[in-house]
Amino acid sequence: MSDAAARVADATGNWVDSHAPPWLRPYLRLARLDRPIGSWLLLLPCWWSAALAAGAAHDLSQLPLQIALFFVGAFAMRGAGCTWNDITDRDLDAMVERTRSRPIPAGQVSVLQAMVFLVAQALIGLAVLLQFNRFAILTGIASLVIVAIYPFMKRITWWPQIVLGLAFSWGALMGFAATSARIDATALVLYAGSIAWVIGYDTIYAHQDAEDDALIGIKSTARLFGARTAQALVVFYGLAVLLIGVALALAGARLPAWIGLAAFAAHLFWQISRLRIGDAALCLRLFKSNRDAGLLLFAGLLVDAVLRA
Repeated sequence: MSDAAARVADATGNWVDSHAPPWLRPYLRLARLDRPIGSWLLLLPCWWSAALAAGAAHDLSQLPLQIALFFVGAFAMRGAGCTWNDITDRDLDAMVERTRSRPIPAGQVSVLQAMVFLVAQALIGLAVLLQFNRFAILTGIASLVIVAIYPFMKRITWWPQIVLGLAFSWGALMGFAATSARIDATALVLYAGSIAWVIGYDTIYAHQDAEDDALIGIKSTARLFGARTAQALVVFYGLAVLLIGVALALAGARLPAWIGLAAFAAHLFWQISRLRIGDAALCLRLFKSNRDAGLLLFAGLLVDAVLRA
């Protein structure tokens, strides 16, 4: 198979395809390092909570190390999660245009090789997790239950995005667990706001596959909402902004955090204004732009934490 044929359909022109050793490329694709947007989206709630917890505690001493550890941990665990997803979905992926070029259905990696690679990534994540306090370690381990069941949800519910939100927003709890060894109301409200954000952006993402999903019986909020997707996004993005705002208020956040939230909100509603659900390329671009939205909020929270400390 030529390398061009081996590339994943929606990941052309990346460093994995152009610079990584050929033998390593299928594994990097399993970990989605050719498409790191998901790792960023897993990371951002971790960074939000770390910055918000540091600001509330008026203490920056742990924040730089937490930022670095969450970065490594998010990329490792997102890679492990995607590898698990590809193992469980290998037959379905073979029937969908966008995913049939993934390493397992394309025959580039065996299921056994993928399992070994999954364990290696999980061990990196565990090494990162062990750098935190005992409460944070247990909190992180608890998330694995949600990660394990997520790939099966699209077979049984129209709302798999909720389960994805539970998994991808777990970092909103981890910053508080790592900083203060507890999860309080602020952390829970931030977690809820992040879940609403995930439901919104993954609905946009799922519109890329809506036609194929309908043919093979895969459920999603994209199919559920259909032509009403923009209205649904107003609800979920609006709820995300509202709940995150409540978390800021509970944490006693100051002006920079609120400016970050305003920029985050503006970006989300810009996405809704641009959305055309029949344009798969546009849906992918808007989905990817959520990294920028999340970074705007993090920047505000970080400045706020520095000023309060």
